[in-house]
Amino acid sequence: MVRTLATVADELRMLGHAVEVIGPDRFRTLPCPTYPDIRLAVLPRRKLGRLIAAFRPDHLHIATEGPLGIAARAWVRRRGGQFTTSFHTKFPEYLQARTGIPPRLAYAWLCRFHNAGSGVMVATAILRAELAARGFAPIRAWTRGVDLDLFRPQPREAFAGIARPIFLYVGRVAIEKNIRGFLDLDLPGSKVVVGDGPQLAALRRDYPGVHFTGARFGAELARAYAGANVFVFPSLTDTFGLVLLEALACGTPVAAFPVTGPLDVLAGAAGSIGAVDADLRRAALAALEGDRVACRAHAEGFSWRACARAFLDNLVTLAL
Repeated sequence: MVRTLATVADELRMLGHAVEVIGPDRFRTLPCPTYPDIRLAVLPRRKLGRLIAAFRPDHLHIATEGPLGIAARAWVRRRGGQFTTSFHTKFPEYLQARTGIPPRLAYAWLCRFHNAGSGVMVATAILRAELAARGFAPIRAWTRGVDLDLFRPQPREAFAGIARPIFLYVGRVAIEKNIRGFLDLDLPGSKVVVGDGPQLAALRRDYPGVHFTGARFGAELARAYAGANVFVFPSLTDTFGLVLLEALACGTPVAAFPVTGPLDVLAGAAGSIGAVDADLRRAALAALEGDRVACRAHAEGFSWRACARAFLDNLVTLAL
């Protein structure tokens, strides 16, 4: 979510718009329970109100349901203004994975949060239908993009000394990503995990045969994508999966479960650019036959400029 919002903000500025991003870095914060890498703003309402008023925006978009989002929602509603929101993460499923709390309770709260606005932006058709069935409205389509200059088929990481084929995971190393579901697969060659997170130490201990590189960024990350034979996306709860587009842009076919995100990203092209299957092992093996040229061509249909224009079209006038 952070990368998407930062890139869209940059694209909007290049289109001539003034953009002010108000994030937790401007406030005193505390670590999120069970997820300390996420920082939560502490009592942000007064300062947030001053920051919004000083910028005098024509549009207000709330990108998070956390303390900042709650404070922004309260500020604009007290003044009778209009705003949009976006749904990025299936927090109810994440909460269930960590605490056992039934998702329906969190979804009921999220529905009230988002329905107070003039539209909730959602990335995929499947998720839009799912949220509509839960009562979210109105829902606005807002897809994602990929940096086609950074993520490309060459150069490729050699992964010297690692047996091929190489099955790669990239992303947060956290319980909700279902990485064990990937690492437990009986696959030929090698498994590589690129990323950092709260589950990294436990996975290093439990899977000594897996290659853990830690986090990579920029060109180094792109080379890792391009050097893999298959990108495996084991998550069952992501709402899109930006990493899918990054892998495809690097020419690497993907394997995933048939869930929200992969089904949308691969729509109409599964088979030539990867595979989705309830049996993730079967999907990973089938993806070995993917066409790397077709992968790149499919990713070229997603651009950050188009993403930014769609976001702009979805905004509503604040009208205080």
